[in-house]
Amino acid sequence: MGREPAWRIFAAEYNDTSLELKGSGDKVPSYVITPLGSKANRLYITGVLTDVESVMEGGEYLRAHVSDPTGVFTIYSGQYQPEATATLQRIEPPAFVGVVGKVRTYSPEEGTLYVSLRPELIREVTA
Repeated sequence: MGREPAWRIFAAEYNDTSLELKGSGDKVPSYVITPLGSKANRLYITGVLTDVESVMEGGEYLRAHVSDPTGVFTIYSGQYQPEATATLQRIEPPAFVGVVGKVRTYSPEEGTLYVSLRPELIREVTA
């Protein structure tokens, strides 16, 4: 099984996602179905890195926001993404970035779905 392609998506569409497909078993990917019908497991986003903050003491788990013209992506990076975490710690906001990452969802209750991105690769880019 090859890698899933990274879908280019805008923040407004991703944040409006309300449907997720979870596979069963080990290492089976999860997908989100966007309002426009894309079935995505991996995303490519670009925008302005507006802030990076430590969620835990020691700076090992970070939350960052990347803004595009339609809205804001939330990114969580930690010990399992050492290169992405180091890059987030190094880049001084505001900065233009390109990010490839895996979709992540959180559903605290039935009918509510929050989406975020777990970065695999972050690069500073030019406007």
